[in-house]
Amino acid sequence: MNKYFMMFLTFFVMFNGLVWNKLFKGYSEHYMETIDSLEDDRVRLQLRIDELENGYKLDGLDVVVTMYHPVRGQTDRTPDILADGTKIRIHKASEYKYVAVSRNLLKRWGGWLDYGDFIVLNGTSGKDGVYQVKDTMNARFINRIDILESPGTKPYKFTSATIKKANLNEDIKFISN
Repeated sequence: MNKYFMMFLTFFVMFNGLVWNKLFKGYSEHYMETIDSLEDDRVRLQLRIDELENGYKLDGLDVVVTMYHPVRGQTDRTPDILADGTKIRIHKASEYKYVAVSRNLLKRWGGWLDYGDFIVLNGTSGKDGVYQVKDTMNARFINRIDILESPGTKPYKFTSATIKKANLNEDIKFISN
């Protein structure tokens, strides 16, 4: 009986290993295809961002650019939650590439930007690039952009910068869902 049990156990383990091997191979191929598709999308988006940074299909406005830290003294009672509801990690704020804009620039107050819009910033030393509108500044500021920075970042100000709205919805085709 021990001999038959060992043969059954050997057969069972080999069969089980074969089934799981085929199953995981299928999963592996599916995830590799998904990763390739996402990488293609990332490359396509990066090319589109590069095109936007070179000035295609954009509107422009002269602004003053400053920076702010996500701390209670410079925000409200919830410095880790931006005006559009996005929750951030305060110590990684500089990595997000988010900006707060003065109210006169937001659509709800008659402007031409909305939360989630991407802007291209030019005219700043080392801070030029694509940013996303995620926050609102105090009502006393006009034509101003605040770049979100991690606590400890040295304050800066640029008085002659230009922002341009980036239309990322045009001409972008995604491979993945």
